[in-house]
Amino acid sequence: MDLRDFYLLAALIACLRLDSAVAQELIYTIREELPENVPIGNIPKDLNISHISSTTGTSTSLVYRLVSKAGDAPLVKVSSTTGEIFTTSNRIDRERLCAGAAYAEENECFFELEVVILPNDFFRLIKIKIIVKDTNDNAPMFPSPVINISIPENTLINSRFPIPSATDPDTGFNGVQHYELLNGQSVFGLDIVETPEGEKWPQLIVQQNLDREQKDTYVMKIKVEDGGTPQKSSTAILQVTVSDVNDNRPVFKESQVEVHIPENAPVGTSVIQLHATDADVGSNAEIRYIFAAQVAPATKRLFALNNTTGLITVQRALDREETAIHKVTVLASDGSSTPARATVTINVTDVNDNPPNIDLRYIISPINGTVYLSEKDPVNTKIALITVSDKDTDVNGKVICFIEREVPFHLKAVYDNQYLLETSSLLDYEGTKEFSFKIVASDSGKPSLNQTALVRVKLEDENDNPPIFSQPVIELSVSENNRRGLYLTTISATDEDSGKNADIVYQLGPNASFFDLDRKTGILTASRVFDREEQERFIFTVTARDNGTPPLQSQAAVIVTVLDENDNSPKFTHNHFQFFVSENLPKYSTVGVITVTDADAGENKAVTLSILNDNENFVLDPYSGVIKSNVSFDREQQSSYTFDVKAIDGGQPPRSSTAKVTINVMDVNDNSPVVIYPPSNTSFKLVPLSAIPGSVVAEVFAVDIDTGMNAELKYTIVSGNNKGLFRIDPVTGNITLEEKPTPADVGLHRTMETPLDRNIGDSSQPYQNEDYLTIMIAIVAGAMVVIVVIFVTVLVRCRHASRFKAAQRSKQGAEWMSPNQENKQNKKKKRKKRKSPKSSLLNFVTIEESKPEDAVHEPINGTISLPAELEEQSIGRFDWGTAPPTTFKPNSPDLAKHYTSASPQSAFHLKPDTPVSVKKHHVIQELPLDNTFVGGCDTLSKRSSTSSDHFSASECSSQGGFKTKGPLHSRQVNEHFYWSISTAYKCPVNQY
Repeated sequence: MDLRDFYLLAALIACLRLDSAVAQELIYTIREELPENVPIGNIPKDLNISHISSTTGTSTSLVYRLVSKAGDAPLVKVSSTTGEIFTTSNRIDRERLCAGAAYAEENECFFELEVVILPNDFFRLIKIKIIVKDTNDNAPMFPSPVINISIPENTLINSRFPIPSATDPDTGFNGVQHYELLNGQSVFGLDIVETPEGEKWPQLIVQQNLDREQKDTYVMKIKVEDGGTPQKSSTAILQVTVSDVNDNRPVFKESQVEVHIPENAPVGTSVIQLHATDADVGSNAEIRYIFAAQVAPATKRLFALNNTTGLITVQRALDREETAIHKVTVLASDGSSTPARATVTINVTDVNDNPPNIDLRYIISPINGTVYLSEKDPVNTKIALITVSDKDTDVNGKVICFIEREVPFHLKAVYDNQYLLETSSLLDYEGTKEFSFKIVASDSGKPSLNQTALVRVKLEDENDNPPIFSQPVIELSVSENNRRGLYLTTISATDEDSGKNADIVYQLGPNASFFDLDRKTGILTASRVFDREEQERFIFTVTARDNGTPPLQSQAAVIVTVLDENDNSPKFTHNHFQFFVSENLPKYSTVGVITVTDADAGENKAVTLSILNDNENFVLDPYSGVIKSNVSFDREQQSSYTFDVKAIDGGQPPRSSTAKVTINVMDVNDNSPVVIYPPSNTSFKLVPLSAIPGSVVAEVFAVDIDTGMNAELKYTIVSGNNKGLFRIDPVTGNITLEEKPTPADVGLHRTMETPLDRNIGDSSQPYQNEDYLTIMIAIVAGAMVVIVVIFVTVLVRCRHASRFKAAQRSKQGAEWMSPNQENKQNKKKKRKKRKSPKSSLLNFVTIEESKPEDAVHEPINGTISLPAELEEQSIGRFDWGTAPPTTFKPNSPDLAKHYTSASPQSAFHLKPDTPVSVKKHHVIQELPLDNTFVGGCDTLSKRSSTSSDHFSASECSSQGGFKTKGPLHSRQVNEHFYWSISTAYKCPVNQY
């Protein structure tokens, strides 16, 4: 096994001890002075590196990269693809590489380098040691081309004199191997003495007796040769001078001396005092100390030798790191031909005078001294290989390495005094764009010395941040009636990225047709004119998108509130309000409500009402719109009141509008019907047994001085007709025979229960006719009473006829309606048309009245039927052609059903005695367009005349009819009528 194989085996054993995933070591041996591109080794082959991934099982291309220091001229190169190592054009000179060191054959001259294997998944650090073997490229040389030696003439044969030895930078067999004396003239010979250190010293041997008087100078040549192939040699002139005799030579006390001196010893420090003695006397005993020719010039510059005293001192600053051991040969000569020789070994001891050295070699090539990393690079990305060293020894040369401050990088130890600089966490460009930190190498000396290396790292931005709005919700306000293009605000978003990744464009989302947005500046403007009454608020989104790849975006909500301007006048629900009140309504009672709206908001919507021309007959609440009477109504004196109402809002400037109000005074049913015929309770009629069913047997006639519906009467039989023999027409009052009478029906039939001995209507006993004369007298008396009553009735009726017709014309078939929740669910029903009475002069109405238990709060329900003549003039037959423009059609929907109020009240009921709360702003009562306070019917249910006026309006059919809820009620005509059924007129009848 040759030396090369031995080194390779040692390198492989060393590699097995290292973590193959982190670091491995190779050793190669080469000769110096090799030409370019000579292969040295193959890394993957020598380390058996597989290109197959252990995790995926697929082949991966590995990259081999030589870690070199910036500015260095590499002695070898590594193929990035194959991992082969070759020599370069830079010549490897062993003598220059290991200059200043006396390397023996066993002392190797080498240099080291590092190679990394990428990518990170296959990362390995390979440390390579290349041993440089010597080549015989230097010839041995003498210190001087002319060597002068002085030999006394009395020198004995075989005496020896040292000749300055030659030196050869090469080592081993390539160093000095042989000396030869040329032209020795048989007087001198040459001998080689090998020292314990392996040095070969030539010595000149005197072979014949010398005689200075015969010849004092001999000139010869001395040749030196090395053992290399090819062999190299050189010669020098050896000149021997024969001198006079000096019998004794100096002698040193110690021929070998070893001393220690610190490297920081100041100049002038004594190293050693040499002392030699000479047995001669006089001038032959004067000793002079000199350095031998073998002492290196560098050593002579560091140390001074006193020629007289033999004291060696420091004359220049020492540096152990440059030369740790100096060997000095001192000659003591007394002028004789053979001086004394002493060797002094000076050991320079270490002092911590050298700071550590940091060798920073980048794996990621820097640009102008700065390493560029992407913020998406993974953790443990390798940046540089750092080698620290210290020229000092022992503790002074023990170095630790660390990063000066907290940064997302760390040092990972891979060899002694070697570290990898890696990222220790994910990098964030937005957090820190640039890092500048120092790597510190500190030794363990006292005091400790340190060295730093500056590392600059800049991050390259990735688009990993979306634009961010300063506010997630942007709220704006703008007045209505704005100009187009009005500037609203500047929408701004920020992006923590840089470059194009931070270039933001803005875009409007849906529902933003009223706005324009500049894509670059984010300026938001109004593209249309706003109308708060149409839309008070706009809500839309704005998107901010960057120009990264891929682009990122975010959104913000924009809320634009349109502020009100006083651009709308107050608006009455009707141009003409008509209200109907009864003539018995007390003073200061509520007669109606004015409803007004304003489309504006705030103070612009606060409406104040006032009466323009009323002469203080009515009081109007300026905020609620409630109208109260300031007079007592009398329909016979004044049937209606008309005035104007003005509404003004609180805007600046204020806006106003007016409406017309008419108060119609309605007649009150305050008179009971009066029976005119029969004239008295004792009246009776004779019905023969021959009477035909359906024939009129009697008539009842009553009148009511009230008007309108209050004068409509209805006739009913309330008692005395238990057998159902008679029927009264409810409209005309005609009493007709229902069945043909039988003899069992003969007798007196009365309409009320009066204590009589015999009552045929109530008993099954046959009625026996009594005194016929009595009956005849009663008939004559009754006829007289009837004539008187008819005359009186005609006079009274004529007086009220004119008032009745005037009231019918004033009503115009309409009535004030108050929203009432009770009648909301009532259905419409057609009113049956009834026949008109035979007499056109009088209309008969019989009303059955039922008073509720609580007359104050319960309305009176009733069914009112009108004769045909009155229907033509009554308010139920409203003339729509003559109605005001604001009066709506009779088929309008139920007012109470559609009536809503902005007031907290659920419904609004007019109660004259109930005060209406006055608020700052007018209560807005929203009514459907087809509703009005003027109804298509005029039926009012009246409470007891002693209570206050509380009206509940009934619903109307399209024909103006009424429908009621609950049982039918009518007023009873409390008059008594008697029927007498007999077989002949001669039958006597007892009369009461």
